[in-house]
Amino acid sequence: MDDVVPVGGRRYFFFLMLLLASRGADFLSTWIATPNMVLEGNPFAKKLGWKWGTLLNLALCGYFAAWPLAAIVIGTTSALVAARNFQSAWLMRSLGEENYLDWQVAQLRYISLPLYLFCLFGQALLTAGVGGALICFSKESPIPFAVGYGIVGYALAVTFYTLLA
Repeated sequence: MDDVVPVGGRRYFFFLMLLLASRGADFLSTWIATPNMVLEGNPFAKKLGWKWGTLLNLALCGYFAAWPLAAIVIGTTSALVAARNFQSAWLMRSLGEENYLDWQVAQLRYISLPLYLFCLFGQALLTAGVGGALICFSKESPIPFAVGYGIVGYALAVTFYTLLA
């Protein structure tokens, strides 16, 4: 796979569509879960808000579409983040953002911190292990390599932003 594809070519538009779809799914799942961004874990995204966040993401999609491996890594991570958001979005929306946050904080009071962290890191390590296996066994094929890095990126992002929240 080439390092860079020409802007405006067929492959560029393929990767642009991949990024727009995956980043769009991330945005949609976030909006469904937390329309007022009360539950948004990324403080930078929270500060940007929907308008500026959308504009920045569109620009980044246009930029990274020229680099196929980066587009696959970002697309994989974004799709996995969107899937995770959709998993609980219905509950966040039904309870309301503030009530869901209060409920989650209240539940954390009933469990020991070491057990909570063990479960969080266990999830992250198992997920990253799948990505790591793809990276290790990709050999000469760059696509599984990039997907593997996207999975590892997802595991790191979930762990980081969960701990940050």
